[in-house]
Amino acid sequence: MRSIAFLLVMLLVALASAGTVHATGDPNALWHIVGEQCVPDRLQHADPAPCAEVDLGAGGGWAVLKDSAGPTQFLLIPTDRTSGIEDPAILAPAAPNYFAAAWRSTSFVDERAGSTLPREWLSLAINSEYARSQNQLHIHVDCLRPDVHAALTEHGAQVGSTWAPFPVPLAGHRYDAISVKGDDLDAVNPFVMLADGVAGARDDMAARNLVVVGSVDAGGQPGFVVLTDRVVAGSDDVTGGEQLQDHDSCARLAAESPGK
Repeated sequence: MRSIAFLLVMLLVALASAGTVHATGDPNALWHIVGEQCVPDRLQHADPAPCAEVDLGAGGGWAVLKDSAGPTQFLLIPTDRTSGIEDPAILAPAAPNYFAAAWRSTSFVDERAGSTLPREWLSLAINSEYARSQNQLHIHVDCLRPDVHAALTEHGAQVGSTWAPFPVPLAGHRYDAISVKGDDLDAVNPFVMLADGVAGARDDMAARNLVVVGSVDAGGQPGFVVLTDRVVAGSDDVTGGEQLQDHDSCARLAAESPGK
């Protein structure tokens, strides 16, 4: 019996090291990987394994971990214990801008895809408290679903600088949207934009999905479209912001790009 238990433990460790965060069904698996493996390895050996990167900022750090789902999906995870989008710490004045760090982490997606992907295909998504499997904040970094990309291409110019309903459903759901100018997110924090810009959101963050998509306007200037919808807990249609992503489309896009 002891040998069987030992083999099971070793299997779980191996799965965690491979970035398999949902295999055990443990809602704290992400925290165990980051807090007990990536950060200690970064501090003791200058190697963030099994994470791809660990940044230990003075005001709070983050880790970047390859997810088990899809060839290009990564997760941006705080190195402090942070439950999720509803955690008040993410709205504190000195809180790290996790979305800015997540956008920089799209370089890992490019690397895995073997190509520099168009920003309009790259996305960052966080699921509501009711649609997630892990009790540690994590932002999904990967490409969009093709149908969502097509809708944003067709209607993105209609998204303005204030929150308003997106003209058409995305993946079967109604989202509110706002546009942001700039090549990066260093000057804006989507968590704060949601909490302060959408009526009632600050008191209802747990029910919110939040997605950020790269964009380029008609003049060729870079920016972002920020999207949110509200989940009704206990309903028959509880889905996350991650539903707007496709964890295989980055690889297909890279394979179809010129020169591949």
